[in-house]
Amino acid sequence: MPHLTLHVLERQLAGRETELIELLTHAVVDVYGDWARGIVDVRLIGLADGRWGIGGVPARTPAPSVTFGIKEAALRRADAQEIVARLISGITDAIVSVFGERVRSGVTVEFVGTPEGRTGVGGVLAGP
Repeated sequence: MPHLTLHVLERQLAGRETELIELLTHAVVDVYGDWARGIVDVRLIGLADGRWGIGGVPARTPAPSVTFGIKEAALRRADAQEIVARLISGITDAIVSVFGERVRSGVTVEFVGTPEGRTGVGGVLAGP
């Protein structure tokens, strides 16, 4: 299940939640196909001013940052580099369509692979 967690300042996020969820989900579906729509998990984290620092000082208008969690095996596939590149492009385009072109150069998309046997759901170790 792909998990996307977007961090952005709350004042930039307010009122844009539904559009972001739809566009980020669509970016994943564009790569994996419509079967993935129901399993894309998007979490939007709005940070208060002064709670995001870059270079040792509070950031005034940082570009949104996305952590994309996925099973580690997906990142070892023969076509993983192509898939990751397409996801980065689509996710960045989705963010830019909501926040404007000015954020493009700073948008960060980081992929985090979870090894098999390292996830639990409902208090039970999730299967492969």
